[in-house]
Amino acid sequence: MNDTRALAAQALADVALRGKSLREAMDRKAPLLRDPRDRALLMALLSDGARWWLRFDAALDRLLDKSLRSKEPEVHALLVLGLVQLEILQLQDYAAVAATVEATRALQRPRLAGLVNAVLRRWQRERETLLAALDAAPQTRYAMPPWLAKAIAGDWPAQHEAVLADSNREPPLMLRANRRRIERDALVQQLRAEGYTADPHAWLADGIVLPHSSDVTRMPGFAQGLFAVQDGAAQVAAEIAQVRNGQRVLDACAAPGGKACHLLERADLALTAVEFDASRATRIRQNLERLGLQAEVCVGDAGDPSAWWDGQAFDRILIDAPCSATGVLRRRPDVRLHRRASDIDALAAQQQRILAALWPLLAPGGRLVYITCSLLRAENEAVVQGFFAGRDDAQAVPLQLPVGQAAVSGWQILPGDGDLDGMYYAAFERR
Repeated sequence: MNDTRALAAQALADVALRGKSLREAMDRKAPLLRDPRDRALLMALLSDGARWWLRFDAALDRLLDKSLRSKEPEVHALLVLGLVQLEILQLQDYAAVAATVEATRALQRPRLAGLVNAVLRRWQRERETLLAALDAAPQTRYAMPPWLAKAIAGDWPAQHEAVLADSNREPPLMLRANRRRIERDALVQQLRAEGYTADPHAWLADGIVLPHSSDVTRMPGFAQGLFAVQDGAAQVAAEIAQVRNGQRVLDACAAPGGKACHLLERADLALTAVEFDASRATRIRQNLERLGLQAEVCVGDAGDPSAWWDGQAFDRILIDAPCSATGVLRRRPDVRLHRRASDIDALAAQQQRILAALWPLLAPGGRLVYITCSLLRAENEAVVQGFFAGRDDAQAVPLQLPVGQAAVSGWQILPGDGDLDGMYYAAFERR
């Protein structure tokens, strides 16, 4: 089958109703489409389908007399995608409806084609009333789980409406120039010469901003390792770490290796990257190879150094801790469908365990940088304060960035601050 909408419906049902990751679903379906335009449409449908599922899934409860979720999950997902095409992608009404009805037949559900057509036509007739009802509650206005909308409002009362809105906006494509191989300005000129709209980031030394997503593997210089894809919020890690030639550095929970590679582009380091998942560790090695960098990649538990540590202290330690990923919903929209409120305490306990295991590996005078892509204080300040309170061998490093705000401990970037992803940083030096 090569019907793009039908493939997207199958994939979205896997993501929203069966717990598969968006990346996994995309990787399975994209190779079935030869035309790059079809693959681009597939990604747009899947990304916006996951992002707006909680809004349009609820709309279908108003449009259907009987739910299709359990008995016809692919057709239910196709209806969500029909509404996404009309409201988010804003495709021409007739074309969107006709193509969605045809996709019902491609899914081998021809008997439901009339129902799909009727539902989408009813949406068009009753659109204003239905939109008003969906906008009445945060869950359906912003397509956000109620527990998460409440948690964000509790932690960031003055900013929560903007955070929820910015978590649904398309992020820019951000690149990091590999200064080992090319100057940033030279790379910007190369990209512009090929027709890309590219600009140097205002305050990140290696950052380049493009307004829209693109197939980076087709960009000039990708195969040669001239750049990597990395949001600006993640590029901040190298600024805070302040690495110097000759230092021993540990990047814990390192996959896919963006921060480790950035540090290696900045200085000659003996860097160890630790990753629990063997398949994700492979991605670190692939990125190192493409960028022309070298590091020791270990598959292991960052919270159990005895299995991989050689006993020599590190001058710098980065802990990119496992977290709720609530700060990167605009890039990983499926997180909102899979994350649960009950996950947060378990994640905080894991973060505390990793901090406790790795702090003793830091050399006197060394610096530890704690990072999450979370917005929730329970994973950020609460973890850092809980670990470092009363510890006389640790001194907090004051942080101040051009965007974001000071947290009780550390610095928080919220989604949309400087058009960056949400990310938390705290840094401590060992006395």
